[in-house]
Amino acid sequence: MTDRRIAIAGAGIAGLATALALLQQGFKVDVYEQASHLAEVGAGLQISPNGSRILIDLGLREALQGLVCEASGKEIRMWNTGQRWKLFDLGNDCMVRFGAPYWLVHRGDLHKVLLDVYAARSDRPVQLNARVVSAQSTSVGVTFDLQDGTSHVAEGLIAADGVHSVLREQLLGEDKAHFTDLLAWRGLVPVQHISAHLQAQVGTNWVGPGAHVITYPVRGGQLMNVVGIVEKDGWRSDSWNERGSHEELLKDFGHWHPDVLELMQKIEQPFKWALLGRTPQKGWAQGAVCLIGDAAHPTLPFLAQGANMALEDAAVMARCLAAHSQVSEAFVQFESLRWQRTADIVNRSSDNALRFHNPQLSDDAKAVSYVSSEWAPEKVRTRYDWLFEYDALQIPSISSALNHC
Repeated sequence: MTDRRIAIAGAGIAGLATALALLQQGFKVDVYEQASHLAEVGAGLQISPNGSRILIDLGLREALQGLVCEASGKEIRMWNTGQRWKLFDLGNDCMVRFGAPYWLVHRGDLHKVLLDVYAARSDRPVQLNARVVSAQSTSVGVTFDLQDGTSHVAEGLIAADGVHSVLREQLLGEDKAHFTDLLAWRGLVPVQHISAHLQAQVGTNWVGPGAHVITYPVRGGQLMNVVGIVEKDGWRSDSWNERGSHEELLKDFGHWHPDVLELMQKIEQPFKWALLGRTPQKGWAQGAVCLIGDAAHPTLPFLAQGANMALEDAAVMARCLAAHSQVSEAFVQFESLRWQRTADIVNRSSDNALRFHNPQLSDDAKAVSYVSSEWAPEKVRTRYDWLFEYDALQIPSISSALNHC
């Protein structure tokens, strides 16, 4: 298998995790990245057991150990009173029930580990300033062109080029992501700068009318990740690095509970972006080209599954390719195995936006009973267990095929 070389467009989490999974299966990999340099971007990620078991299988536990937080649990809090409800336990309970940890990590920290390990294991570094702009399947694989005019070949091309994927547009036609009228604020707060009661190593989901706030520790507990989502018509920027002001931020959340206000005020630099959405669409696999990650199934972040889906994709893709001598067959199997699960996650994430922002939360007479009902233990198990139980490393149809290789 050592002469099989797969190309990947995009060196984000999906692209690099897939590259590592392919290297683990004995493939050679070329990764093409449009950026001129790979810098730390974004904020926090929640890596639930369905994702962490893949990172552990890739041999990354030790490299990540000092960077992740294993929170003791997650909670719901009321936007104005601060009343608390348990969402679910984590820590040892998570290990017992799902067989893998629930990690909270800075996106930049995870990305750097993936990049460093890829550089150590691969025979070629990530190629920068290398935007893949078109691809054509051939009788022996794929030919693809970069923006600089050069052409390249590989046995297969995996498009991990994100929510604005050029290759998705080529494969699926004009289906631009739509703005959801949701504005996201994000920022990081050094833990030593906030009150002691806010330093607890738990994940918190503040719910309120027309908005919600997520907070959790990252970088080994040194930073508190703060994300606020608010309904807002007309905002259209989707850059992760557009700077906002504390004045703007507090116009949206200054009337919330004092704990939220303190966290918002202590953010060193608030950033803002508009959330994009897409209706799930089939057709990721076409010949020797296949979409993965956000290029295939972009989602709103309200189940915290974007990065986890990318990690699942990586594991399934590598095993599909290892089980088939024909890349096109592997890609078709990959889509058939991943389509329904990712569509369910995308759709249920949208459902959560309605749940987090319900108008009943503005009515003191209804808010407590609404939260108590919506986050009752049996509903929480129904909403989350199917996510965490999924094991991309043990999909029967792939395992059976691999056993006959």
